Amino acid sequence: MTDILEDLEWRDVLAQSTDADALRAALAEGPITVYSGFDPTAPSLHVGNLATLLILTRFQRAGHRPIGLVGGATGLIGDPSGRSTERSLNSTEVVAEWVARIRVQVEKFLSFEPGPTSAKLVSNLDWTAELSAIDFLRDIGKHFPVNRMLARESVSARLGGEGLSYTEFSYQILQANDYLELYRRHGCTLQVGGSDQWGNITAGVDLIRRVERGHAHALTGKLITKADGTKFGKTAGGAIWLDPALTSPYAFYQYWLNADDRDVVRFLKVFTFRSREEIEVLEKSVAERPAAREAQRALAEDLTTLVHGADEVARALAASRALFGQGSLEELDERTLESALSEVAHTTVPALGASFVDLMADSGLAQSKSAARRAVKEGGAYLNNVKIVDEAYVPGPDDLLRGRFLVLRHGKRSIGGVEVAS
Repeated sequence: MTDILEDLEWRDVLAQSTDADALRAALAEGPITVYSGFDPTAPSLHVGNLATLLILTRFQRAGHRPIGLVGGATGLIGDPSGRSTERSLNSTEVVAEWVARIRVQVEKFLSFEPGPTSAKLVSNLDWTAELSAIDFLRDIGKHFPVNRMLARESVSARLGGEGLSYTEFSYQILQANDYLELYRRHGCTLQVGGSDQWGNITAGVDLIRRVERGHAHALTGKLITKADGTKFGKTAGGAIWLDPALTSPYAFYQYWLNADDRDVVRFLKVFTFRSREEIEVLEKSVAERPAAREAQRALAEDLTTLVHGADEVARALAASRALFGQGSLEELDERTLESALSEVAHTTVPALGASFVDLMADSGLAQSKSAARRAVKEGGAYLNNVKIVDEAYVPGPDDLLRGRFLVLRHGKRSIGGVEVAS
């Protein structure tokens, strides 16, 4: 059972640990209970949260008992970590709705089958809601020296700017109390999280020592960055969410398919359950046959299957092939077609009537109408994968896919889309 740490080290996901040798010894004695928390600061988890969630999943697969905690209480407060300004607080109704949605997402990655590794899912509102202000101050707050709280990075970083409210200042106490409660209720002795949570997690370790004279552990994963310097998990449109209503399965698949060669092997280690041998084969492919993009395809298929299921992978693959003339556009369902076209140059028109040349220019597929005419003359312009030879051609109702869409293509690789609003 100590192999889990070796595996995480090989995958290069570990950032900090309170005492790696002590943790190894605890793992060697038998199964331990490990938890990670996820605050409802949005209606969905994103791929940054997924990196931590998969560490929790790996511990379960290695024979340990995982607890997924959704922050029904801490989500009402707001974590100051990584922020330069005070967080806007959401209403209790909004937070409750987001808690319910995130619970469903966390459940997908853990096994609740009866047995020694059966997962638990909890909300910290269960024990925090009944805690009075007096009890909070007397029983919990007295164990937190203010000078030590002020020294924590999440706090000290804010003191030089706009400062922070007592509400956010208290966040680390609430998270530490979560660890104490899970230690008492479930014998939990390990908390994992992102490296920005180090101060909050170690506060819990210290609280368990002070109150229960117990020994607990902290482990954080590295915050994932991209080789080109851009923020991981972000596209031009925003974060990459796990909720298909916020990031479509097609867009999710394409995000991983387009991974930089410099990033893809690292992403395979962090986000897939492929073995070292399998990943080393794909790493060799990146070095010797980068144009084949075998590693990117493996990453996109594995991760989209994990998050959205095999059926959505099949739809994404079908859409990719069809858009580039290797499959039937007519067979794509409306949601997949809409998602695919939202990822390429596209435009919305109130009704049919514009020429094919005009639509190429309006969608951004061609830089100008003259460039669009030139594409037609050279035989490289397509409507729904059918070559257009007439510069004056005006698409009609029979050309519409699912009654709404037109797929434009210039050459083999450039795709554009048109949606008819009416």
